[in-house]
Amino acid sequence: MKVQKLIILLLFSALFLSSTAQVFTPKNYPQGYFIWPVIAKVAIVANFGELRPNHYHMGLDCRTDQRENITVVAAADGYIAKVKIEPSGFGRCIYINHPNGLTTLYAHLNDFYPALENYITQQQYQLKSWKVFLDIPPTLFVVKKGQFIAYSGTTGGSQGPHTHFEIRDTKTDKVLNPLLFGLPINDNIPPDILRLAVYDRNTSTYEQSAKFYPIKKVNGIYVTTPANIIFNSDKVSFAITAYDRYTGSTNQNGIYEAILYDQEKAVAGFQMDSISYDETRYINAHIDYKLRSTGGPFVQHLSRLPGYTKGIYKEVTGDGVINLDNDVTHAIKIEVKDTKGNTSFLKFGIKKAFGNVHAYKANPIAVYQPNEFQPGFINIFENDQVSLHMPEISLYDSIRFKYNEIIPARGYPIYQIHNTTVPLQTKFTLKIKNTSTSNPDKMVMHRFANGKDDYAKATNETDWYKASFREFGNFQLLEDLEPPVIRAVAFKEGMKLSQLSRLVFVISDNTEELVDFNAMLDGQWLRFSNDKGRTFIYKMDEHCPPGKHELKIN
Repeated sequence: MKVQKLIILLLFSALFLSSTAQVFTPKNYPQGYFIWPVIAKVAIVANFGELRPNHYHMGLDCRTDQRENITVVAAADGYIAKVKIEPSGFGRCIYINHPNGLTTLYAHLNDFYPALENYITQQQYQLKSWKVFLDIPPTLFVVKKGQFIAYSGTTGGSQGPHTHFEIRDTKTDKVLNPLLFGLPINDNIPPDILRLAVYDRNTSTYEQSAKFYPIKKVNGIYVTTPANIIFNSDKVSFAITAYDRYTGSTNQNGIYEAILYDQEKAVAGFQMDSISYDETRYINAHIDYKLRSTGGPFVQHLSRLPGYTKGIYKEVTGDGVINLDNDVTHAIKIEVKDTKGNTSFLKFGIKKAFGNVHAYKANPIAVYQPNEFQPGFINIFENDQVSLHMPEISLYDSIRFKYNEIIPARGYPIYQIHNTTVPLQTKFTLKIKNTSTSNPDKMVMHRFANGKDDYAKATNETDWYKASFREFGNFQLLEDLEPPVIRAVAFKEGMKLSQLSRLVFVISDNTEELVDFNAMLDGQWLRFSNDKGRTFIYKMDEHCPPGKHELKIN
C-alpha cells in the first residue's frame, strides 16, 4: 500500500514538470503608442476585466490623488469624435479617435477644455437637453498627444475621484485591455489564488452549493487540503477566487487569464483580453452568481455554463467539465496569469468516490417538465393571474421554476417569480391581471427583493398590465397617483439671487420613475446639469441676466 501511494505521488508530480501549452494567441498591440492619461502618479484603482455587479470593469480606473480637477490629457494624437454626458454611467465623457484604428475614452470628467466646453454648451441649448451623446466632425477638435482635454472628476456612476480610461477598436467598438499596450504599470507580483470550488455538473449550478477546499502555498505552488479530492460525482467543474496586485499597491485587482489542465492537457480557460459592452452582462454566468448574491465572494468558473453563448472562454480539448472515470485520479492544474506574464499554479488530484455517486444517465426520450426552465429555449409560465415570457437567451443554466401568490392586508396581490439567486441575461415580459383599478393609465409594476425596489410603467392590454424586468423577485401592481416633488436648495420664491452662484433643485418621486426634467426661464429653455442622482444644478451665466425672472420646472 505504501508503494502504491508513492507511485501515485511521483506520477502526479511528474505531470506538472512539463511545460504548459500556449492556449491563447499572443497579442500584437502597439507598445508605447499611448501615454498615461492623467497628470498624476501612475497608479490604478481598478483594472480591465475586474468583477463588478452585472458587468466586467471595461478599462482602467486611473488614480487622481483622491482629488478632482486633475489635468486629463489625450493619450495619443487624434481628434475628439464623440462626447457623452449622462447622470449615471460615464457621466461626462470624451472619445478620441486615433490614426491607428483605435479609440480612447476618458470618463467621469468635470469641465472639458474651454473650446470644447463652449461647443457642447451650444449643442445642449440647441437640442434643449443637458443629456447628450454627440458625434463631432473630425476636423473640429484635433488633439495632440499630451494635450489638455478636461479636468478629472467624479461625475456619473463614479464612487470617488478618478478617471476611467478605455482603449477600443474604432470599427467594432470592442474594448481592449489597456494593460496590453505597454502603459507604465509596474507589476512583478504573481496573482494570488484564495479558494477552489468544485461543482457537480450533473446538476444545475443554481440547484446546488459548491464544495470548497482549503488552499495553501507550498514551495511557491498552491495546493489543496487534502491534496487528492474524493468527489461524489462522475462529472465535475471548477471555479476559483483569485486576484492580482501591482508592485507597491495593496489593491486586489482582477486576474487576466486562467487555464485548466487535466492530465497535462489544456482543457479550457478564459482571458480578459477584449470584451464588448453587449456581452459584459455575461459576467453573471462567469461567476457563481448564487454565492455572490447571498453575500459570498466572487468565484470565477473555469467552464462555460450552457447559456453563456459569447465571451471570454476558449475551449481546447473540452468545455471545462471533467468526466471522472473509475479508479482514475485526475491530475488537475489551474494556471493563473496577469498581463505581465507573472504566473501562479494551483495543483490537486481529484477522483470519483466509490459506491453510489451522482452519475449522468442518458434519457433517450426527452420529457418536458412544466416547472423546469432550460437555457436556449423560450420559457413560459401562465395561469389566470400572471403570464411570464422569457426569451431563449435569458437563462445561463437550468432552473426548477418557483411561483407563489401572496394576498397582502393592503394593496394588490404580490406574485413571487422564482428567486433572486438566479441571474438573467435579458429582460422577460410579465403580465398581471387586474380588473379593479379605476386608473388604468396610472398603473406601475413594482419589483422588490432584498431591500431593492424597481419600477416600470405597466401597459394596459385589456385588463392585463405588462412590463419588462431583468431580475426575478416579488411583483405587485401599484397606482401611481403622486407627482414628483421638487425641492429648492438654499433659496426660495421671491429671493434675490445676486449673491448666489448657482441654483440647485432636488427631485424625489414615490416610484423613482423620473422620466424628464425641464426648466424654462421666461419661456426659454435653461440648462441644468444632472451629474449625480436627482440633483439638478444651474450655474449662473449670461442666460440669466440681472432682473426679475420667472422660472418654471416640469
